[in-house]
Amino acid sequence: MKVKYLFILLICCMLSSCGEYYKLQKSNDYDAKWNKANEYYDQGKYKRVIELMEELKAVYKGTERAEQCLYMLANSYYRTKDYYSAAAQYQLYYKTFPKGTFAEECRFMSGKSSFINSPDPRLSQEGTIEAMDELTVFLEYYPLSEHRAEAEEMLSTLMEKLAYKALLNCQLYYNLGNFMGNNYESCIVTANNALKDFPSSRYREDFSFLILKSRFTYARESVAAMIPERMRAVVDEYYSFTNDYPESKYAKEAKSMLDQARSYLKEDN
Repeated sequence: MKVKYLFILLICCMLSSCGEYYKLQKSNDYDAKWNKANEYYDQGKYKRVIELMEELKAVYKGTERAEQCLYMLANSYYRTKDYYSAAAQYQLYYKTFPKGTFAEECRFMSGKSSFINSPDPRLSQEGTIEAMDELTVFLEYYPLSEHRAEAEEMLSTLMEKLAYKALLNCQLYYNLGNFMGNNYESCIVTANNALKDFPSSRYREDFSFLILKSRFTYARESVAAMIPERMRAVVDEYYSFTNDYPESKYAKEAKSMLDQARSYLKEDN
């Protein structure tokens, strides 16, 4: 029976609390809302902070409370894992208060929120580029920041994501083959550009191998008159590849292409 009464008491308290919050939402007592929002923030009730601060953001615009309001709102969005909204509020803070108390933190957190929210490599990468821009500008503004190492690590991760996106594009071009055009050449161009754009990427070997593989397959599928010239390009590409990656994971497949290319050239002679 005691458990039953305690449960009923708990429900009553919750209903009372909800009723008080509902009344607060409907009131025009902005000081009360401000005080309650700060109380909720300290309690970790960030969804309620968001509801109140979104209203107070307009009310206190241009006042001494505006800076604190934007900062708490941005942090609340971040802690509810709404990283898109968090990034937007952090950006609004540092644009409104470029020399504000929390300007450095907000520039960093804008980049971090965008980093967390950056899309899967299989999707369009505008969000990834935006995150990189935010972090790059942060490092330009605060080169000695205590967040520097973390920002650089996030930038490196994002760069690898773009490299992997380029690798997926290369693989797609290769798989399309001669469908509606010479996609092997598109694969080669994309891979070469990636090697220039991402000189430290873990996927450099994969890009280089796709160039070799594309040259070989394109040569093999060419009209008879063009096969010898294109197979000679395969041989050259093979030696370039093995020179860069003498112990490549693709060594066996690459050697097979070399042998087939030489076979074609012997038959031509």
